[in-house]
Amino acid sequence: MISATLGVDVGTSSTKGVLVDGSGAVLATAVREHTVDRPAPGHVEMDAERWWSELVSIVRELLAAVPDAEPVAVGVSGMGPCVALLDGAGAPVRPAILYGVDSRAGEQIERITAELGAEAIVALGGSALTSQAAGPKIAWIREHEPEAYGRAESLAMPASFLALRLTGELLLDHHSASQCWPLYDLDAAAWDDRAWDAVAPGIAQPRLALPAEAAGVVTAEAARETGLPEGIPVALGTIDAWTEAVSAGATRSGDLMLMYGTTMFLIATTDARPSAPGMWTTRGVGVGSYSLAGGMATSGAITTWIRDLVAGSDYATLTREAAESGLGARGLLMLPYFAGERTPVQDPDARGVVVGLSLETTAGDLYRAALEATAFGVRHNIEVMREAGTRIERVVAIGGGTTGGLWTQIVSDVTGLPQVLPSVTVGASFGAAFLAAGLIGTPDIDDWNPASHVVEPDPGRHAAYDRLYGLYRDLYPATRDIAHALIDSRRTDAH
Repeated sequence: MISATLGVDVGTSSTKGVLVDGSGAVLATAVREHTVDRPAPGHVEMDAERWWSELVSIVRELLAAVPDAEPVAVGVSGMGPCVALLDGAGAPVRPAILYGVDSRAGEQIERITAELGAEAIVALGGSALTSQAAGPKIAWIREHEPEAYGRAESLAMPASFLALRLTGELLLDHHSASQCWPLYDLDAAAWDDRAWDAVAPGIAQPRLALPAEAAGVVTAEAARETGLPEGIPVALGTIDAWTEAVSAGATRSGDLMLMYGTTMFLIATTDARPSAPGMWTTRGVGVGSYSLAGGMATSGAITTWIRDLVAGSDYATLTREAAESGLGARGLLMLPYFAGERTPVQDPDARGVVVGLSLETTAGDLYRAALEATAFGVRHNIEVMREAGTRIERVVAIGGGTTGGLWTQIVSDVTGLPQVLPSVTVGASFGAAFLAAGLIGTPDIDDWNPASHVVEPDPGRHAAYDRLYGLYRDLYPATRDIAHALIDSRRTDAH
């Protein structure tokens, strides 16, 4: 028999699972695609029961794929911060409200900020309230759906919900809790009773633990459903982007993880509490660590939009044409705020802009402009991090967008920073499996996932991109008022 750990990660568009042996070799993978629900403008939800049913299906597929594998531990991970309110039996009282892509709680953000004080909220939790914060979304449910709120007794997120179903124990990891602004005291590493009573009265405060700690062991009921051995430990896990940083070994002080996906996510790890306006300050994955994080609302989503817009095109063709377009996309400059923007501008009403269109513009030019726009957005986030005193010494790039080479090269050329690409690119499920392995031994992520190669910036292209970056930074303030006016007009027409 082969001793193995399993990792399961719930993402925005799919749930992924991996079976890994003791050396970090991937034995099998499985995926279940899903979609989010959008019941109203700005509302993005998902049924938490789907997370469990997909885990059950994935685990059974993985075990069937490698019959001689003996599972010795399980790890879980999931998108976040999400708000899944559960009743006394652990069942969801309504669909879970997702992370910053759900912008419904604007009124609650304003009210809670006024009640608790903007400076006090930042002093307590490290960040101002934005659409990323879980606290205002809890308040939204209390105010708009009192019947559901009245049945709620506890708070979970995807990882903790899966851990609950596996072990019967409900905990929340410190990192996820630190994104429940304004409910968590960043310095005390504990819930803040005053803020909790103001925002989430009647909901029990989840017990807190570190992502690498055991939530419990697989129960007899969970073993029957999943086929897992009863009694094996379950790592509590955390939010997927931070679990992905674990998977690539990007959790040391001075590390910056870039996650290329539907959105672009950045996580800088530090051993001192950072603070930067427009960014997210949280607890890190490791003991005593902190993170300064940023997230662009769209990146890969724009490339998908362009692919779908251009009939008959595929990613390989568009990437080849974008390479032929060359630096500057033959005079195009794009603002990548197609779904608003998160960090560092924090403007849900920002919108995408393309300047320089002509009758000679090709699909490849537009695709190149999108890749360059996301690179400019990455540079903007990194500059804000560094202005806040955050040390960035090593950049690790992960995610589906790292394949092909062009996008990562453009980002390195725009930022002037090398990027380390790890050998294993499975993602957060691999990180969850690594956390699970830590419950039964002391694995080394550098052994599990060594570097594959390094993308080096080209000094000449970096200098050329400096001028375009300046124009990029000018584009948002020059078009912001127009974009906002168009959004206001659309809202008025809708009513």
